[in-house]
Amino acid sequence: MMRKHLAPFVALLAVGMATLTACGSTSEAPQPARAEATTSPAAPSAAGAGADDLSLLAGTAKSNNSPAGTGDWAVAGGGVAPEAVRQTAQKWVQLTASRAGDLNPVVVNGAGLTLYRFDKDSNNPPTSNCSGDCAAAWPPVTVTPGGKIFIAGIKKGAVGTVQRADGTRQVTINGWPVYRFAKDAKRGDTLGQGVGGTWFGVTPAGGKAGVPADDQTTPDAGGSTAPPATSAVLFDDPNFSDNGASQGAAGSGCQNLSRPGVASSVAAPGSLKLWTGPGCTGRSTVINGDVADLAAIGFDDAVASVRFN
Repeated sequence: MMRKHLAPFVALLAVGMATLTACGSTSEAPQPARAEATTSPAAPSAAGAGADDLSLLAGTAKSNNSPAGTGDWAVAGGGVAPEAVRQTAQKWVQLTASRAGDLNPVVVNGAGLTLYRFDKDSNNPPTSNCSGDCAAAWPPVTVTPGGKIFIAGIKKGAVGTVQRADGTRQVTINGWPVYRFAKDAKRGDTLGQGVGGTWFGVTPAGGKAGVPADDQTTPDAGGSTAPPATSAVLFDDPNFSDNGASQGAAGSGCQNLSRPGVASSVAAPGSLKLWTGPGCTGRSTVINGDVADLAAIGFDDAVASVRFN
């Protein structure tokens, strides 16, 4: 089936602090030595520890119309000071259940870069033990107060934050702080997998990607029945991919899709009912939150309407 594909970064004023420098990657294999423990202000709640001023939104940054050059898309260059880049990068974070290399599922950010967890951290209470040289090689995924976290394929109740020793707030999944790896340069890279026997891609439930279930030390996030959704984002491609188009639906009762019969994945912050015909007719099925691949439930390229509440 032919699919449509969707085809200004506002530079922030640099903070005049001459002593600030950007954390970068090293040419040698990084070691998590000299890491210092941080503390969590509270145990994670449904919105995460200290995350009550954050917005947790279903879908991706692209489907939520985030400006170019912000959040996970922010990059150095163009004369923008490193501190300004860091600040604009913290305005939003994207957490998407996806595939990277041989890891499936694994969480990636808005730029498609693999996210990791560290065995020497703790999720009860949430604690990061990676700072200094360690944090230069493994940049923590941080978000500013009042920022946004876009989630697709991850339970809202599993997402939170923990305060680091430098005062920044690091994103957590099921209590585990999450990081990037400085040597991962493009989407699909998993060069950090298994480094030192302590770094692993993080799964949507906070576990270790690519590790047999018997060797996991992290239990899956609890799975109570989700409340009814009042909105959803439907993606033309599986795994909530932004490579193809997407469309939103919201409201109460039955809602017809503007482009029926093209959805391959759905991001929804709760339960709803999918129908193959307009006006909520035809075949139907109830989903309880995100579905990364509608083919798995027999509804690929088949959804024409949805019913909320």
